[in-house]
Amino acid sequence: MTLISLYQDPWFTFRFAESRRIPRFQLEGVAVGQRVVVQAVDPETKQPIRDLAHGMVGNEGWVDLAEPIVVHAGDVFVVKPEVEQP
Repeated sequence: MTLISLYQDPWFTFRFAESRRIPRFQLEGVAVGQRVVVQAVDPETKQPIRDLAHGMVGNEGWVDLAEPIVVHAGDVFVVKPEVEQP
């Protein structure tokens, strides 16, 4: 039997229990070369607060950031594909 997902967010959500610096992260199933934007979001409303970084997916889904981002306990950020402007 094959399982088919009925719903999948078009972004990745990260939440942290402890403060830390994030110099890189891995995204599963994202094509090499895809540009992404990392956004801080309100933990309650899930609304974007600000852009934290931009990056490009490399080998095995790794995104290396030019400058590490700092997250604190309870912070949430999302990683979304960048939308090209016409």
